[in-house]
Amino acid sequence: MADATAFCTHHGVDLDRLEQAPIGSLERLQISDDAIEAVIAPDVRRQDFFGHVKLVDTLYRAVKPNPAAVTFLPRVIGLGELAAAVRSRLLPDPPDLSTLLDQLSGLLDDSIVGLTVRKDNLGPIDLSKIDFEALAERFRESKHRNTDLEALKAAIRHRLERLVRLNPTRADLGAKFEALIASYNAGSRNIEQLLEELLALSRNLDDVQERHVRENLSEEELVLFDLLTRPAPELSSEERAEVKKVTRALLVRLKDLLVLNWRQKSAARSALKLAIEDTLDAGLPRAYAPDLYRQKCSAIFEHVFERYPERGEGIYSEVA
Repeated sequence: MADATAFCTHHGVDLDRLEQAPIGSLERLQISDDAIEAVIAPDVRRQDFFGHVKLVDTLYRAVKPNPAAVTFLPRVIGLGELAAAVRSRLLPDPPDLSTLLDQLSGLLDDSIVGLTVRKDNLGPIDLSKIDFEALAERFRESKHRNTDLEALKAAIRHRLERLVRLNPTRADLGAKFEALIASYNAGSRNIEQLLEELLALSRNLDDVQERHVRENLSEEELVLFDLLTRPAPELSSEERAEVKKVTRALLVRLKDLLVLNWRQKSAARSALKLAIEDTLDAGLPRAYAPDLYRQKCSAIFEHVFERYPERGEGIYSEVA
């Protein structure tokens, strides 16, 4: 208990003041917001705080049968309340992001293009519609920058995860994001530098999300095209057009073969592999050497096996 209190005091959190403020009062809310700001970042500090809270809870439960334990209850409740508040700022619910938008609250109110923030759980919000430039301006004026930064990181991480699920060749974007966070946690970047890097990354995500339009492909076709061209031999514009043509034909042919429970049927899997091999053999430019051709056949089959559990199911049915 003493260690947890000392840790909080060291980082500017007055637990006595938090516990004495009336529950539900504006004063308690302000004290709580300031406390969250103090312990939520960097990641190491937040993890240390959670460690202290967990230890306090464990020790309290151990001595709880003793009537004297009641004297520690306010501190246990105060730490638990603070820990819960910190966690609530970090973990958006992937199926429904209304919780995250509630956390961002005022920070996002004027930063969403053509969208009213809803709090009635009517469905997920498209985070790609967030105007990160406006968000950055409000961030610079915020009094709780650590808290707002963690919410921004959560929003970008969620968007990244969806983009990578749609197209695994984008995994390098996720790695870049995590490298930025690691660099900030290590002290190599300050909070302003990290914000600028995150803004640059968000602009790149906008570009990535719209790339299928520029390539004149659906999102679903773009994945196959990227698997065939990343990496690939140097291709002329005519050869790239050939790869796009075979991509479209391949997707149509594969979908016809996705019978019920196809992944559990040896004959269905074999038919799918043969269709991939035949289509790519007939359609890929000569620049694809035999070894590369075989690698691409394997990559396409693995992609279909992972992303198409059944006909009409999977992540691409969500964006159709």
